[in-house]
Amino acid sequence: MKPQPEKAYKNLTFLNSPPARHIRILCEYEETRQRFRTHQIHHTVVFFGSARTRPEEEAKVLLQQAETAASASPDDPDLRRAVARARGGLRMSEYYDAARELARRVTQWSVDRQEGRRYVICSGGGPGIMEAANRGASDVPGAQSVGLGISLPFEEGVNAYVTPELAFEFHYFFTRKYWFLYPCKALVIFPGGFGTMDELFETLTLVQTKKIKKDLPIVLFGTAYWDKILDLGAMAEFGTISTEDLDLVFRTDSVDDAFAHLTQRLTAAEQSEEEE
Repeated sequence: MKPQPEKAYKNLTFLNSPPARHIRILCEYEETRQRFRTHQIHHTVVFFGSARTRPEEEAKVLLQQAETAASASPDDPDLRRAVARARGGLRMSEYYDAARELARRVTQWSVDRQEGRRYVICSGGGPGIMEAANRGASDVPGAQSVGLGISLPFEEGVNAYVTPELAFEFHYFFTRKYWFLYPCKALVIFPGGFGTMDELFETLTLVQTKKIKKDLPIVLFGTAYWDKILDLGAMAEFGTISTEDLDLVFRTDSVDDAFAHLTQRLTAAEQSEEEE
């Protein structure tokens, strides 16, 4: 019997080729949409932050290992730099613990509500602050959380605390960003690097230009970091943004203050929509 030719939608050579890029993009949009619908993910609180941030216990172990190695070879500049990095890592570990606790409290608040929306924690699915957010949600029995992972050469899949059926692996940054922000009702941004800055400034641009019309609270957690890295006041002083744009973010070092700000704004947004 003559073999049948392969159907186009089963031809992986074609589907992975440049001419099929638009099909792959559509798949990353539609497959995510269908999974969100199936699991009733309509409202998320998104956490951004560094993938390099570790929990305190782990950071202490890494510092001890670095100091031990450096003490055996005190003239080695690479080992001295390793100690400096490890000390910085221990300083940053406070943000891991804060992100975990804040995610836990937001999740518990959502679960305990008798009325109103259900809010689900969403992260980029990786290690660091992302892991802390998913871990905090998992501390609440029966709660779900989303991990929008992306294929990168230096990250290994989605962290273990993401709800398995809500673990995603994207190829394209822009489709991943769409699903970060489309269901997002609040955003919490911890200290991070280029990726975190990219996500922060794209969100601020969309809010400033009214491409995002919903009320979107944006919390910048960690004033020691953000005051040094991000001087929005200077931008307003030079006239590149309006003074009103300074109110787009809420800065804090307190889990209590962040939780109060988020829950008040989310509740107010729900009430405002009911009145319209």
